[in-house]
Amino acid sequence: MMGMGPLKQASPTEEEMEVARVEDRIVVNELTGEETIADWKPQGASMGAKIFVGIAVILGISAYAAVVFGVFVLPNIVHRFTHMFYGSAEEVEEDPMHDARAFYAQGEYEGAIAAYRAVAIAQPENRLPWVEIAKIQQDNLNDPDASIETLRTAMESQDWAVNDKAFFMFRLSELFQEVKDDTPQTVSILQQVVELFPETRHSANATHRLRELGAI
Repeated sequence: MMGMGPLKQASPTEEEMEVARVEDRIVVNELTGEETIADWKPQGASMGAKIFVGIAVILGISAYAAVVFGVFVLPNIVHRFTHMFYGSAEEVEEDPMHDARAFYAQGEYEGAIAAYRAVAIAQPENRLPWVEIAKIQQDNLNDPDASIETLRTAMESQDWAVNDKAFFMFRLSELFQEVKDDTPQTVSILQQVVELFPETRHSANATHRLRELGAI
């Protein structure tokens, strides 16, 4: 095959010839008259041997790289792509109110309320479960009294942050005004907002609403 011929030392070097003369190992080719060294053999590896060794080294490196890729790199890539495509689904599963929303979507309002109550117990600082319960009671169960009671229970359940407590109070005032048509109770709640949260946007909003109702 082309390129596979021997790549060896073709003839003795001058140093080898000098040593051979000293050792009386020089012989003369009777046909060509050329001197050579008795029993001299070419040194070095053939091209075929070198190619074989090169291929073996390449295969060894490739095998090692494949092992490293399969053990360390590939799992990490798979994990990243899995998180990329399914991360949002995992977040949905981790949503504590996922079950409640599922019940609501199926029209199982009592089941949704029970699930929201469980979240309210597990996360007492979260106002959203209470808000959702009151909304279901008013909008889906047509029970404004239950909605009002839920909001009052929520306000008394803990010492809420200003924004949370004001939210509950404004929602109560809306129910009394728009659903119960109880203006005096509405005015009373708005006045409490002004007193409890002076010099805040909540107080300003309550004052504006009181003016609209003619209470100021």
